[in-house]
Amino acid sequence: MTWKERKEWSDWAHLSEGAYVLRSNVADWTPEELWRTYIQLTDVEAAFRAQKSDLNLRPIWHHSDERVEGHILVCFLAYALWKTLEGWQTRAGLGNSPRTLFDELRKISCVDVLLPLTNGKEMRLRCVARPDHDHAMLLDRLGLRLPQRLRCPATLQSEM
Repeated sequence: MTWKERKEWSDWAHLSEGAYVLRSNVADWTPEELWRTYIQLTDVEAAFRAQKSDLNLRPIWHHSDERVEGHILVCFLAYALWKTLEGWQTRAGLGNSPRTLFDELRKISCVDVLLPLTNGKEMRLRCVARPDHDHAMLLDRLGLRLPQRLRCPATLQSEM
């Protein structure tokens, strides 16, 4: 095997390191508009990845218009949540990576406490675990307060 350095290619590689080249068939956009649109596309793709991996939702077996519309709604809600988290994080001075924020907030848990009643049934109380010091600081920076208790879904309350 032999090789030969091509100086003109080395110069080009050095000058273009860390540079993005976007190519488009849209001729009437400014470079700023093209870049902004590209960044929006990457945000949407990130939201789709979030809904596929974190929510375990996949666009399979949609045999009816209602299922397709439902999937589109869930995708839109995932994107809206993603952008909301990004906005909160940016305003709080915590960067702009919703994935990091999402991973931290998912560590806060809740528990169901079942208390036996004298009539043989159980009372279910859904309690939110007290966040540790780091999570409490994160929630404070975001301007969020956790409730002490959550309402149980109607199906669970009917058991009481």
